[in-house]
Amino acid sequence: MDFTDTPEEAAFRVKARSFLAENAQPKAGGDRNLATGADKSGMLAASRPWQAKKAAAGFAGITMAKEYGGQGLSPIMEVIYRQEEAEFIAPRGVYEIGLGMCIPTMLAYATEEQKQRYAGPALRGEEIWCQLFSEPAGGSDLAGLRTRADRDGDGDDADWIINGQKIWTSGAQFSDYGILVTRSDFDAPKHKGLTFFFLSMKSPGIEVRPIRQASGPANFNEVYFTDVRIPDSQRLGAIGEGWKVSLTTLMNERFAVGVAPPPDFEEVFDLARETELEDGPALDNAMVRDRLADWYVRKQGLKNSHFRTMTAMSRGETPGPESSINKLVSATKYQEVSFFGMELQEMLGIVTDPDTVALDGLFQSGALSSPGYRIAGGTDEILRNIIAERVLGLPQDVRLDKVGSFRDLPTGDK
Repeated sequence: MDFTDTPEEAAFRVKARSFLAENAQPKAGGDRNLATGADKSGMLAASRPWQAKKAAAGFAGITMAKEYGGQGLSPIMEVIYRQEEAEFIAPRGVYEIGLGMCIPTMLAYATEEQKQRYAGPALRGEEIWCQLFSEPAGGSDLAGLRTRADRDGDGDDADWIINGQKIWTSGAQFSDYGILVTRSDFDAPKHKGLTFFFLSMKSPGIEVRPIRQASGPANFNEVYFTDVRIPDSQRLGAIGEGWKVSLTTLMNERFAVGVAPPPDFEEVFDLARETELEDGPALDNAMVRDRLADWYVRKQGLKNSHFRTMTAMSRGETPGPESSINKLVSATKYQEVSFFGMELQEMLGIVTDPDTVALDGLFQSGALSSPGYRIAGGTDEILRNIIAERVLGLPQDVRLDKVGSFRDLPTGDK
């Protein structure tokens, strides 16, 4: 691994740091990015001008081609900017899905006219996108989806009629557009009968119902489609090849879904340093020190794994499935640290009032949200399969559901 920036990367880092210093407030103590707040309307109001400011300064669409409003730089520059922005209080959580997953998919499959129309407004924060993938009956099996797409008409004037339901759709309640994968052929094998679209979230027949989470916010949504009409011109990829398009989105998701938020080692270490147990300071307790040492080692492992990815990107290489290791380790550590922080607070650990407990209730909110983080962007089980099969080279499980008609599968009853 190479831990140093090239001269070009160092110059870009200085430029990014200067922009952030002039336009954002540095983090201090327990300050965090604004992405974790329950007030989505406030976060949205803060995100729009920030995204526009980033775009004007050239820090939105860093890797996107210049003809679509980006900078055309290498992926390592995007990583460098994210590293620097992480040191400042900046609104996050509104545009990441659109710019990290939806727009890259559009650039790979949309027409030139569509690319010109949608890429720029997304970069400038004028339009927000969401990803309509997961379904209630599918669990972690995306290819098991049953939202139906029926073609109405032929040729350029054809439309598609969509009926079904998506779930866990982040940001659907304030999104302008979305990308959507559907099943257009129930007689084809599971992965062969899918067709991919983009559509306006204001289309007649779309109903968005926010899902209230145990931690308080309603960031996720159920989305219902009742006879929603989509022009064939908004199809991405060939009919029946929606799985191929979906894989493009999922590959980009590997970079868009980042490391788990705080609390992390630093926060739980500070709490332990300030906590007195019955037998003395928490930092003198052997069990506490053992847990802290374990989390410190895992954090350093994640850091070095991230540096390995950065080195590959700096050389122009594309990181592979080993990136799944980062999320698997990060998500479990996030949950363990959150619950341990609550235990250290003893009776106060059950209090969620941010004005009463340590670090504004960071451990309590983490305990409530961390189980969902181990599901979002790929469950622990899915990630372990990816690591086993595609990193370690272990044999795949037998998958009888990959052959034959989807209609004949237990979940394919339509």
